[in-house]
Amino acid sequence: MPDTAPKYSAEYAKGHRERLRDRFLKGGVDGLADYELLEMLLMTAIPRKDVKPLAKDLLKDFGSYPAVLSASTERLLAYSGLGKTAVATLKTVEASVHAFMKSEIADKPVLSSWNALIAYLKTSIAHLSVEQFRVVYLNSGGEIILDDIVSEGSGHSVNVTPRSIVQKALSIDARSLILAHNHPSGHAEPSQADIVATNAVIDACKPLEIIVHDHLIFSKNDFISFKTLGLI
Repeated sequence: MPDTAPKYSAEYAKGHRERLRDRFLKGGVDGLADYELLEMLLMTAIPRKDVKPLAKDLLKDFGSYPAVLSASTERLLAYSGLGKTAVATLKTVEASVHAFMKSEIADKPVLSSWNALIAYLKTSIAHLSVEQFRVVYLNSGGEIILDDIVSEGSGHSVNVTPRSIVQKALSIDARSLILAHNHPSGHAEPSQADIVATNAVIDACKPLEIIVHDHLIFSKNDFISFKTLGLI
C-alpha cells in the first residue's frame, strides 16, 4: 500500500515555522504550548529539520520546559538530535532568564525585595537534577555582595562547611546571609540533616554578629522558609 503520509518538505517547513512564529508574535507566550516554545528555540539552531518531535521528546524525558533549560550542558550534548548549536541556544536562554531575574534584585535591599529574591533563586536551582547549596551574602545595607555556590552534590546530597561560610563572609565584609538549596526529589520539606546543618551555620555566625536571615529550600513546584516554619 503506498505511503500517503505528508512529507516534511522545505515548503512545509517554511510554512509551519512562519505560522508558529506569527502565533507567538500575536499571542505571546500564552499563545503557545511548552513544546511549541521549545520548538521555536530549536528551529533557530536546526534550520532544515522538523524539530517538533525532538521538542516533544525533550519535554517527555526531562519533565518540563524549565527542566530542559536547566539540564547540564553535558547531559544535553549527549541527547540524540541536539548538537552544540542547539545546546548553546538553550543554555543562552537559561542564562538570559537568570540575568534578568538577578537584575531585579541587584543594588536593592533584599529583605524589601523578598519576592524577587525567591523568583531569582527558584529559576536558578528549583529544576536542577542534583542538589546545590548556595549562600547569598549581604552587606550592611542588605544588598547582595555575592551569590555563592558553596556545594553541588553528585547525587542528592551536598557537603556544607559552616567554617568556610563564615570565612567567606568575613573576607567580603558580609554582615548577613541567606542559605538556599534545592531538593531534586520533589519535596521541599526540610530533613533533620538540613536543620542540623542550618543550626551549625547559625552557631558559627553568631559570635561574629553575622545574621542568618533564612534558609530556603526549593523543589520543582514549591519552596519552604525556615523562618516561616519557626526554625530560625
